[in-house]
Amino acid sequence: MGVVVGLLLGAGVACVWWACWAPLPDAGARRARRRSRVEDLLVRAGVEGVTPGGLAGASAALGVAVLVVATAVTRAPAIALAFALFAAAAPATYLRGRARRRQARLRGLWPEVVDHLSSGVRAGLALPEAVAQLGERGPVELRPAFVAFAQDYRATGRFAQCLDALAARLADPVADRIVEALRLTRDVGGTDLGRMLRTLSSFLRDDLRARSELEARQSWTIYAARLAVAAPWVVLALLSTRPQAAAAYRTAAGVLVLVAGGVCTVVAYSLMLRIGRLPDDPRVLR
Repeated sequence: MGVVVGLLLGAGVACVWWACWAPLPDAGARRARRRSRVEDLLVRAGVEGVTPGGLAGASAALGVAVLVVATAVTRAPAIALAFALFAAAAPATYLRGRARRRQARLRGLWPEVVDHLSSGVRAGLALPEAVAQLGERGPVELRPAFVAFAQDYRATGRFAQCLDALAARLADPVADRIVEALRLTRDVGGTDLGRMLRTLSSFLRDDLRARSELEARQSWTIYAARLAVAAPWVVLALLSTRPQAAAAYRTAAGVLVLVAGGVCTVVAYSLMLRIGRLPDDPRVLR
């Protein structure tokens, strides 16, 4: 009887433990998610003709080139490897910065897009026509995406699929909301689309004003933190041109110092980004 009770107790504890952890996705699903994130990053950065594989190849090639050059200059493999890792991460870092700057510009354009849609709806245009006219009357930076929507709709006549392609081209959370509102209105009907668009336009303008003020106040703090993170490595690059200084990093103690410095840099930079950056709207409607 005691054995049975023990087995039942163990099975209950195992069930409770198993229920507390979500099942891990398989390797294929993880790779698909990573590829989707990289593709969204490329779209948000406004980079055309570059695939996730091309980005990975460019990062690897840049890292190898810096590794070879730094090894030839410093004769210290540890220093060369450290700068090669930074160089390999540079393309992705540049794209993230470019995507943030472009998204900040687009954040100021979405209220105008919503106003154009609202005007088209009030004028009695059909939803596809109201969206397609943004290719001619909308903000210049967003016109190519809406021109492509108009071409897709003329070729297929399938509004839902054309909206999916438009959301993929824009890769923006505000665009996702607009797309889903248009899709629901087309599918189930209703007369509240104009009111909803006016409310969304007012909300976007209020959010833009508040975010602009916060970014202006904290920008100097972020720049100072980036300078503090980069300064030790700039000093190391200057010192590594001297043979006596570079020789110190060919020892085990020198390698340990570089590893500790690299870990501290990554941790400090990650914390700085997490603390100093304003939260971005996730793409949940996709």
